[in-house]
Amino acid sequence: MIDIKFLRSYPEKVKEGCRKKNIEIDIDELLTLDRKRRECILAYEEMLSKKNKASEIIGKTKDENERKRLILEMQELDRNNDKLSENVKKIEAEFDSTFKKIPNLPFDEVPYGKDERENIVLREAGKKKNFRFAPKEYMEIAQSLDLIDTERAAKVSGSRFGYFKREVALMEFALVNLAFDALIKEGFIPIVPPVMIKPEMMASMGYTERGGDEIYFLKDDNLCLVGTSEQSVGVMHQGEIFSEDELPKRYVSFSTCFRREAGSYGKDTKGVLRVHQFDKIEMFSFCHPEKSKQEHEFLLSMEEKLMKALEIPYRVISICSGDLGDSAAAKYDIEAWMPGQNQYRETHSTSNCTDFQARRLNIRYRDSQSKKNEILHTLNGTAFAIGRMIISILENYQKENGGVDVPKALQKYLNFKKIGK
Repeated sequence: MIDIKFLRSYPEKVKEGCRKKNIEIDIDELLTLDRKRRECILAYEEMLSKKNKASEIIGKTKDENERKRLILEMQELDRNNDKLSENVKKIEAEFDSTFKKIPNLPFDEVPYGKDERENIVLREAGKKKNFRFAPKEYMEIAQSLDLIDTERAAKVSGSRFGYFKREVALMEFALVNLAFDALIKEGFIPIVPPVMIKPEMMASMGYTERGGDEIYFLKDDNLCLVGTSEQSVGVMHQGEIFSEDELPKRYVSFSTCFRREAGSYGKDTKGVLRVHQFDKIEMFSFCHPEKSKQEHEFLLSMEEKLMKALEIPYRVISICSGDLGDSAAAKYDIEAWMPGQNQYRETHSTSNCTDFQARRLNIRYRDSQSKKNEILHTLNGTAFAIGRMIISILENYQKENGGVDVPKALQKYLNFKKIGK
């Protein structure tokens, strides 16, 4: 959530940030509610003070009639106190409900736009292969080589599932090894996190006010399945205080992820590009506030380094304000070139969430100069969305005879250099 002090001091900036993200919140009404809330809290605290003083006087009073009179006054204070307490709880709940709907405000440099159509291409990288034949889509390649089976997965689990088989199953772990090797060298701590987390933890990461319909919720266990391991890695330091020299604290995680794909009706219904279950390698950083923009560029550079290692053409996208999630103040996407589909498709994203998540989670660092505990910044970035990377490899490394070459960067992790002929 944003800083309440910032809301009170700069309401117009908050209004502008909400407008840029296409989110309607009556900020003036919220500020009025905030004033009422503070007045109720003050009245409640004054009532408690009167009760404490009355208790002291009663304890010192020896006259029985005077004691009875004071006790009657105390009982009246108790009744008023109960009413004030209920008012405080009610107005607090009303305020919190609306306040938490305010998204992280986009940076000024984030391009303004209403939706993904207004995202900006920053650059293209890599050379597109000049095929001497009409390149095939990945599912045609995968089915001919018995690498991906969606028909049996549909029989077992329903739509938007798939079995990865044979060389593709082995390629998944080669991608994991490639990413972990590259990122551990940069100081990332490898981690395999839980894939089920408490609802309040999911809410703290900013995923429930909007987009909650994407989350799988296990009602009997009161647990949520993660849609990205960012959600379970970001919360692991809840309530903790880092020393300043610990920052940035970087993790690289591997996990299976689950999404309902509630808003994707009719999109990519065939194949495994948009599925309910997928494996992902995610970067996460707890960072000093003054260095989070620099850290964001670093996470992007690591994503590009991995794409260049695989020699897959891609482009970098600056996400416009209207296409940002609630938690992000800025975001980049990487889209890989898919020759069989003759288009770029998203394979990576990286977001600077500033203090939005850390404030909800009360994750701080000890400032070495002021000696005060300050809210830090959090960032996340995709190392590999493994299914989508396999799709891009199949399409970019396909051969005219129907086989597929293995990228050189993965060959040291595998005992084969090609799939099929």
